[in-house]
Amino acid sequence: MGRWNRGLAALARLYEWAVQREHVACNEPADLYSGRCCPRCTLAARVTDLLSADGASVAQPLQPLAAVLTGADNPYRVLQWLRRSPTAHLLGRLALDPEALNHKSLDTLPQRTATAYVRGLLVTAGILPPRDENLALLTNRVARTVAELPPRHANLIRPFAEWHIIRDARRRSSRGRYTYAAHKGDCGNVLAAINFLNWLDTEHLSLSQLQQRHLDTWAIERPTLRSRSIPFLRWSTARRLCPPDLVIERSAAQLPGHFQAEEEHRKELLRCFNDTALPLEVRVAAALVRLYALP
Repeated sequence: MGRWNRGLAALARLYEWAVQREHVACNEPADLYSGRCCPRCTLAARVTDLLSADGASVAQPLQPLAAVLTGADNPYRVLQWLRRSPTAHLLGRLALDPEALNHKSLDTLPQRTATAYVRGLLVTAGILPPRDENLALLTNRVARTVAELPPRHANLIRPFAEWHIIRDARRRSSRGRYTYAAHKGDCGNVLAAINFLNWLDTEHLSLSQLQQRHLDTWAIERPTLRSRSIPFLRWSTARRLCPPDLVIERSAAQLPGHFQAEEEHRKELLRCFNDTALPLEVRVAAALVRLYALP
C-alpha cells in the first residue's frame, strides 16, 4: 500500500511539473513534446517542416495552406494526421515544387482518395480555384481514352465526345446540375460508342455501310449497351456519317400495365395444348410463356 501511495505521489508531482512548464515562445502551458513546446507551437513547427524544402520557412504560395493547418481548433488531431496520413505524405512531396501545384499537375497523379483530399485542401486554402470535379473527371477520362484509340476511331470519338458529350456536360455544370451519376452516364456513352466502332470492325463494316439489319443485330447482341449507343448513332446521323432513318428502339423502362383478361388467357393456354394445327415447338413455347411469364 505504501508503494502505491508513493507511486501516485510521484505521478502527481510529474504532472504538476509538466503543467507548470511554459514554452518560452508563447507562454502557454507546455505538453510533453520535445523542445518544451506546447501543442500549437509543435504543430506550427511540423507544418513548416512539411511544407518547406529547407524546413525553415514556407514558400509564399503555400502560406495560406499553412495558416489553415496551424489554425485548426484541435491541434492534436492535425498532429496525428501529419504523422500517419498518406495524404500528408503526398502533400509533403508536392510541396517541394509549390509553383507546379495546379489542377493540371494533380490530374496527372493517380486519382485516389489522397489526391482528392490534397486538392480539397488546396481549394479550401485558396491556392487553387474551385472547379466542378465531376466535369473534370469526365474531361480527363475522355482525354485519356481518346489518346489510346487508333487514329481512325479517335477521329470519330474525339468530336463526338468534345462537341456533344462534354459540351452538354458543361451546360449542365453551369446550372449546377452535373452530378457524379451524370458523369458516369456520359462516360458510359463514350465507351459504348467505342464498343460500337470495334464491333463494326469485326463485321468489316463502316458507318457509311451501316444498315438497319446490322443495327438490330448489334442491339440484340449488346443489350446492356443498346441505350448507350443511341447518342452516338444520332450524332452520326445528324452529320451524315451513316444512312438516315436508322433507329435503336429503347428497351421498356417499366413493367407493362395493360393486362389480359383471365378468360382469354385460359383460352389461349388450352389452344396451346389442343390445337394440332400449330407446330409442336410453337405450342410448347407458347404454353411456357402462358404458364410462367409475366402477365
